[in-house]
Amino acid sequence: MSSSNKNLKIYNSLSSQKEVFNSINKKMVGMYVCGPTVYNTVHLGNCRTFVSFDLIFRYLKHLGYKVRYVRNITDVGHLEDDTQEDKISKRAAIEKLEPMEIVQKYTNDFRNTLQKFNLLSPNIEPTATGHIIDQIEMIEKIIKNGFAYVKNGSVYFDIKEFNKKYKYGRLSNRNLDDLINESRQLKGSDEKKNPQDFALWKKAGKKHIMKWNSPWGDGFPGWHIECSAMGHKYLGKQFDIHGGGIDLKFPHHDCEIAQSESIYGNNPANYWIHTNMLTLNGKKMSKSLDNSVFPNEIFNGTNKEFSKKFSPMTLKFFMYQAHYRNTLDISNHALLAAEKGFEKIKMLAEEINTIHESKKNDFNASEWVNECYDALNDDFNSPKLIAKLFDLHKTVSEIKNKTKSIDLKNKKILIRFYKVFYSEILGLDDDNLTQEKFDEILELILELREKERLSKNYEKSDYIRDKLSELGVKINDKI
Repeated sequence: MSSSNKNLKIYNSLSSQKEVFNSINKKMVGMYVCGPTVYNTVHLGNCRTFVSFDLIFRYLKHLGYKVRYVRNITDVGHLEDDTQEDKISKRAAIEKLEPMEIVQKYTNDFRNTLQKFNLLSPNIEPTATGHIIDQIEMIEKIIKNGFAYVKNGSVYFDIKEFNKKYKYGRLSNRNLDDLINESRQLKGSDEKKNPQDFALWKKAGKKHIMKWNSPWGDGFPGWHIECSAMGHKYLGKQFDIHGGGIDLKFPHHDCEIAQSESIYGNNPANYWIHTNMLTLNGKKMSKSLDNSVFPNEIFNGTNKEFSKKFSPMTLKFFMYQAHYRNTLDISNHALLAAEKGFEKIKMLAEEINTIHESKKNDFNASEWVNECYDALNDDFNSPKLIAKLFDLHKTVSEIKNKTKSIDLKNKKILIRFYKVFYSEILGLDDDNLTQEKFDEILELILELREKERLSKNYEKSDYIRDKLSELGVKINDKI
């Protein structure tokens, strides 16, 4: 009834097809996922990527692998396309803070948001600024191997030279001619040999705050080199899985592959996994359309697109109703439907416990369990798994209505594996809603106390105040 590791198939972006998963080490999996650039509040599209990889992480662990999950924090080197200005430095100027204050502020925001989704923490969460030496060493190797050049204190990757031995753009299926045609003249591109060459290290201007000493002078690393350096540092020359959002496939992941091939002669990862985009009411979310959605706006009901607030678990359940490789459109109607469906599924544990078993049995629980595993082994197909949970809900209703029967053995199987799929693998626990419920209850108590106080029932109002004070809740009455 348990799933064999050999049954798992993963869609590999490199081959554009599903492949049987074979890890480099039989009992271990190395997985690197590109984390956020911490210059702003994490938006919902980013969250979908990390929710998807949480499922992958959980399922690999469930299969018995020891997983080393590395997810980085980009806190330097990610440049704005139009100005070639570091996004963090730009935000620091806007908020009148030090760049590292911005980094800490939005790293905390990112972690707090993912905690609300009940996501497991990665095993290692390295920062780009903490690995400057590793990046410099990697750049030096690329220069030594003849695939990069120094110009005016900056270092650029030479794509034409690289293409003489390897092929740049294999992941996104781009060729060099396409890149030449697509290249735009950006600030600093006049010092490149070719416009499509990308920066490994950038010389820092006099006003640039985030800079480090290097063999080429004061500067800062390019965005792409950080992930290569940290991935190889913690997972070795070659590892199992590299993932991220589909928007990273080009140029970020293509550049990573080129950097690794120029040093080690091989692709850094055997399986490349990409999550698709989240749209809002059928439109791509963007700053220009002013339709970006932030998770907390949905949790507290302040986003104008939605009629009410929705819990983190409802939002997570909604995300799992689409396969991670498919575009997912969020809307008020879709979240209302997801909330209704989630209410049915989360009550199943209680309903299974209360159904009466009999000697007669009309339901093969082992077959249902195997079908759930089949869904997960089919490229982590969460919609198929959720469909099986809805099938179970229907079956439990039929047993309660006495149109079907179940014996004790099959009932025990259902109790055990419902928890496995719902809690352990999908991570749909309600524990992280405790704070939300507590806040609602506290708000109600304070409202009742205020009514008593305004009605001059001071004995009751003081009693509530004193009891709350004993629990650590201090009240400052309005004058």
